[in-house]
Amino acid sequence: MRRRSFFGELLSREGATPSTTMTGLNDFDFYIGSWRVHHQRLKERLVHNDDWEQFEGTSTVQKILGRLGNMDDNVIELPSGTYRAATIRTYDPTKQLWTIWWIDSRTPGHLDPPVAGRFEKGVGTFYVDDHFNGKPIRVRYLWNQSSTAPHWEQAFSDDGGKTWETNWEMDFTRKQ
Repeated sequence: MRRRSFFGELLSREGATPSTTMTGLNDFDFYIGSWRVHHQRLKERLVHNDDWEQFEGTSTVQKILGRLGNMDDNVIELPSGTYRAATIRTYDPTKQLWTIWWIDSRTPGHLDPPVAGRFEKGVGTFYVDDHFNGKPIRVRYLWNQSSTAPHWEQAFSDDGGKTWETNWEMDFTRKQ
């Protein structure tokens, strides 16, 4: 049975509306610092699979570009082996839009196409068109803007965004 994503649960609760007082430039302030990360991801994507693997990691996040961005340094402890990754986020105050790039040590010369989007009512939604296994897909990132328990999800759509398969989730616990 397909488990419901964090955001599906959050948004389906009667009257549940994430709230925040942060906007624009400060949208990712909740995420600055050092974190323990619990990951779960589908073992196979876009094949109607419901077999998840779970693993741990860490993330350290700092502001860059005079507060117009931030970056994180990640250690991801996959069952098949640990790797490093980084995310770079920049904010365009004119467009009120965040752009997010991902790079990792498994393919250090490759920078994924950036997702772009913004936060509304405490949920950040970011999209990009990409390819997976040679087929066009739409990618969506969702961020829960919480200073105590941030949550991130990645989903793919192979039908232009009509349906989504959540394939990776991360739950963050602040390091003491």
